[in-house]
Amino acid sequence: LSAGLHPAAVFGDVSNAFFSLSALGAAYGTAKSGTGIAAMSVMRPELIMKSIIPVVMAGIIAIYGLVVAVLIANALSPSITLFKSFLQLGAGLSVGLSGLAAGFAIGIVGDAGVRGTAQQPRLFVGMILILIFAEVLGLYGLIVALILSTK
Repeated sequence: LSAGLHPAAVFGDVSNAFFSLSALGAAYGTAKSGTGIAAMSVMRPELIMKSIIPVVMAGIIAIYGLVVAVLIANALSPSITLFKSFLQLGAGLSVGLSGLAAGFAIGIVGDAGVRGTAQQPRLFVGMILILIFAEVLGLYGLIVALILSTK
């Protein structure tokens, strides 16, 4: 505040802190899916590359947070209004919390899915469908955040 910023700019800065939640969700999804892949690869090493899909999908969640963080960081200015700051706070919460939830869902589904696919290969398509539904949770948060940050 001593740098000449409007007091409302604090909310825009705080919203950037919430983007770390989407990265946290992506990290959890990557780690949880990775442990499933490691356990599965002992039994069926030929399925490692096929089982990497949950890790890739978890990484995309962090990109959603990065996109909105760049949009909000570029919109910060010393003359920001309180209304715009609250919109930025809502955008940060939206993409952060939905990214956290999506990352948790992808991690749990990915772990169980790759282990199940190792035992029964017909489960692969079902795992992919459930992973898509889990990824969409993060996409919904991104859409809401984009709507809020462009108002």
